[in-house]
Amino acid sequence: ALPGLGFRRFQGDSDFPLMVPVANACFAADNTEIVRAVDETRKSYSELVNCDPYDDMILAEMDGELIGYVRGWWWVELAGPIIYCHLGFVVPAWRRKGIGRAMLHWMQGRQRAIASASPSAAEHLFQVSPTQYEVGLTALLHSEGFKPTRYFFSMVRPHLDDIEEFALPAGTELRPVLPEHYRAVWDASRAAFAQHWGMAQDTPDAYGTWLKQEEIFQPHLWQVAWDRASNQIVGQIRTYIHAAHNRNFQRLRGWTEFVSVHKDWRNRGLARALVSHSLRAQRDAGMAESALGVDSENATGATRVYGTCGFQVVKTNTVYRKPM
Repeated sequence: ALPGLGFRRFQGDSDFPLMVPVANACFAADNTEIVRAVDETRKSYSELVNCDPYDDMILAEMDGELIGYVRGWWWVELAGPIIYCHLGFVVPAWRRKGIGRAMLHWMQGRQRAIASASPSAAEHLFQVSPTQYEVGLTALLHSEGFKPTRYFFSMVRPHLDDIEEFALPAGTELRPVLPEHYRAVWDASRAAFAQHWGMAQDTPDAYGTWLKQEEIFQPHLWQVAWDRASNQIVGQIRTYIHAAHNRNFQRLRGWTEFVSVHKDWRNRGLARALVSHSLRAQRDAGMAESALGVDSENATGATRVYGTCGFQVVKTNTVYRKPM
């Protein structure tokens, strides 16, 4: 019941210059440390999986001006459940007026229709992942029956001084990553993460999409450990430097991300040694700090390892779920 409020469907390329300022206004208000660009958004929409923005998205306008939107998608977890996720924005000036709730209700109806069109015995779950400072969204989710299911930490090592050296386990070695290694790196990572919470099944084009992640695909910074005897990858960190992020926030930050260790090589100090090598690579590339994200309940003890390597928790983000 807001005069001038209307909703419409996605109209294609002409919408990206309207959507980006809405998203950036929300990112700034919610301290998410994200800034989007039109070209970046256009590219990401060209690579969407299990999402047709013409059907799975709705936009809110006030007197013809875009003030919010929501987009949904789904995936199948290796553990069995089918997850129906969405990401939504309402500019700060128009929050707490029921617009976000209306879009949430529309999205749930749309995702129920998707689920009913392909009946499955699997469990169907709605999922939304607000960051720590999205307090309005968090309150909305609680009022709509969503429950906190998992917590994730954002961690930062505020300097790259005094990086302690940890030796690689006997029988392993680091090797430069060559293009002929890319598939092995991908397969080793997927195998190592197979038992992790929330892991999604691969889609047919997942590997090809990974190869095109230009902003973070930086093999010259990766730390990949091989077992000499078997000639197999046993651990890796796909280090990267996000240049646009650093420009936007005027910092020199590298990322110690996509850390994985083969199940037979865990608890031997391999992850700690790889982190040490990754941090030195970031320092040598001119970075002054490093960051990563981690599941707070990681079964392999990752949070403890990162703490011993100088990382500190700076933000806690929550995954909320609700049975469909």
